[in-house]
Amino acid sequence: MFISALVSVALFCLAATGVSGFSVTTSDPDVQVKENEGTDLKCTYSADFGSNARVEWKFKDTKGSQTYVIFNGKPTTPYSSRVTIYGSNLRFSKVTRKDNGVFDCEVSGNGQFGESRVKLTVLVPPSPPLCRIPASVTTGKMALLSCHDSDGSPPPKYRWYKDGTLLPAEPSKISGFKNATYKLNTDNGNLEFPRTTKMDSGQYYCEAFNSAGVPQRCKAMKMGVRDINTGGIVAGVIVALLLLLLLGFGIWYAHKKGYLPKKTESKPKPSVVYQPTSMYAGVEDEDGEFKQKSSFVV
Repeated sequence: MFISALVSVALFCLAATGVSGFSVTTSDPDVQVKENEGTDLKCTYSADFGSNARVEWKFKDTKGSQTYVIFNGKPTTPYSSRVTIYGSNLRFSKVTRKDNGVFDCEVSGNGQFGESRVKLTVLVPPSPPLCRIPASVTTGKMALLSCHDSDGSPPPKYRWYKDGTLLPAEPSKISGFKNATYKLNTDNGNLEFPRTTKMDSGQYYCEAFNSAGVPQRCKAMKMGVRDINTGGIVAGVIVALLLLLLLGFGIWYAHKKGYLPKKTESKPKPSVVYQPTSMYAGVEDEDGEFKQKSSFVV
């Protein structure tokens, strides 16, 4: 039984690698094509799958979302207007940047399954990138300059220029930039100064580039690095204190001269006790008899 299990595992491994005869391959696993042009994605499989082999194509985009391209031998609705299948190959009449990703050719038949993957890169030149450059920075503070282009495919890389001079990505390796303190990320386009100095002042612009077309740059903008204006801060504090003193003196003087209204003391209201009067009152006459006397309540 143990030997039988080993044989089964070995056969499975051979089938998975295609050595047993069941194989699915592609002649071009990495296809690059310009946007709006056509292309073919190749897929071949061995005869071991049989004459009724089932072929399907699936697409997975750069975000991981997966969908069918060919199902039951026909293109699905999103691809029907620009995709056809001949044999086991996939033909695009034109591609868009949304087709960036991987296409899997899956073949099943005679109880076997195999697949082959083709990576498709749609070439789109970069657009002028969006740059954010602070106009003024205080000496010793951090400054971040950002640059981004969302159109280019493959995703563009970035380089920065200061006063028309290219800033090296690794300044410590260049003799003229060994004292530079900036950090440049060529993948996301960020140029960071952890602690700015007066030497960092200048005109900056960024350039986006990839293999699809001409590099594009944003408009150059000036970043100024200025010292803290301690004299102005001290003067402002002094002026604020003088205003507070002047206000306090004015209130004291007005109070002394009687210009401010005095507080009036509220006199307590006299309390009135209400004593009800009986509707009938009587008096005692000389003979000791009680006689009723009319009365009324006010």
